[in-house]
Amino acid sequence: MSWLERLKSGLSRTSRQLGQGIGDLVTKSRLDEVALGGIEELLIGADLGAKTAYRLTESLSKARFEQGASSEAVRLHLASDIAKLLEPVAKPLSLDPGLKPQVVLVVGVNGTGKTTTIGKLATIERDKGRKVLLAAGDTFRAAAVEQLKVWGTRANCPVIARETGADAAGLAFDAVTQAKADGADILFIDTAGRLHNKADLMEELKKVVRVLKKQDASLPHATLLVLDATTGQNALNQVETFKSMVDVTGLILTKLDGTAKGGVLVALAEKFNLPVHAIGVGEQADDLQPFEAMSFARGLVGLG
Repeated sequence: MSWLERLKSGLSRTSRQLGQGIGDLVTKSRLDEVALGGIEELLIGADLGAKTAYRLTESLSKARFEQGASSEAVRLHLASDIAKLLEPVAKPLSLDPGLKPQVVLVVGVNGTGKTTTIGKLATIERDKGRKVLLAAGDTFRAAAVEQLKVWGTRANCPVIARETGADAAGLAFDAVTQAKADGADILFIDTAGRLHNKADLMEELKKVVRVLKKQDASLPHATLLVLDATTGQNALNQVETFKSMVDVTGLILTKLDGTAKGGVLVALAEKFNLPVHAIGVGEQADDLQPFEAMSFARGLVGLG
């Protein structure tokens, strides 16, 4: 199955809701106020956000459909408008070959697929011939360390780990030192994500960044926030929370195949304008791919 087919399949829960709903609303080849109001509700239900849903339906109300407002014509118009909103943030993760190692801090709430995402990114970069090092910085969860070691073995990437409860900032410092000594191209650093005690997490993340900057003031070169699409609008709260802790430079959205609220990505783009580097629709390494605006927009509304 190609990536586009997997993406369409992954977005099927959202697109079924939108596509079927639009088909039910659009009758007699015209869009009346009832249909437009219903489409706006569908878009809000798919978690695109009220502001974006209003803008999209306003655009629909002004559209001139040459062959009549069929369900497909309406979805094509929506896909085009959604893609225009997303194009400014669709930016694949760009690694600078002049930075050796390029240090990438990965943050996010526990359960978002953060550790798995690091493993997938490592596999992708290894397949490009790059030397990758992983640091198991979520030192409070033995399961996270073991999970990263499994991905490290799969991707043939060394993993730096310490005993449970070890100082995460010290591990990050040592990981940079080793990455330099090994001539690694990229260092991915996993971090804790325990939001039940935000103050402790904030202090730990700030300490990690502070200690990294002792090595080099430009570190980390990138800070990626991994979000779980199934959390819907709560993903926006998570961006706010992590932006208050660290300098988030880009987003990765996982588990789009598990939700009918895939439109949250549009809401994220609209509110934060942060680069969306990649999206995930499954468990395998190649189920994480660079984010592309038009293919996502078409998949969202159920177009092939």
